[in-house]
Amino acid sequence: MEDFKEKNCKIALIQDSPVLFDKQASTAKAVKLIKQVATEKPELIVFPELFIPGYPFGMNFGFVVGGRHESGRKDWWLYADNSLVVPGPETKVLGQAAKEASAYLSIGVSERDRISGSLYNSNLIFGPDGSLLSVHRKLKPTGSERLVWADANKDYFPVVDSPWGKWAA
Repeated sequence: MEDFKEKNCKIALIQDSPVLFDKQASTAKAVKLIKQVATEKPELIVFPELFIPGYPFGMNFGFVVGGRHESGRKDWWLYADNSLVVPGPETKVLGQAAKEASAYLSIGVSERDRISGSLYNSNLIFGPDGSLLSVHRKLKPTGSERLVWADANKDYFPVVDSPWGKWAA
């Protein structure tokens, strides 16, 4: 086993709800929570899966076998419009919050591909300098998640070097 510079990593785990389907309000809430926990001087701050713009638990976006309802399409577009383009304005704000906290930041987001428009269940890792170090797209959404998020590229598994070892999102 490698001998890392640091043996212990102080982690702040955020368990809170986002502002569902609102990327700006969810980002602002994330920044507020980062500032709150920063007073404890964590080295890594971790948010749940799909904190921005929320996990649409129980929603089917109007999909049924053999058809799709118009109201579901509107809900899906709202969700897609509130998914993050990475990098983008929200990642800039999150990176600044990580920098101000002097901590690594791991946060789950719904990512919208800039070119294809496909959505991905992604995890972002920012460094304590505010840089975006990693974008990991969930390789294979399961079950009905496949109605919302696309499969990632088969080799889409970035690794981040940290003082505590290698991290995979």
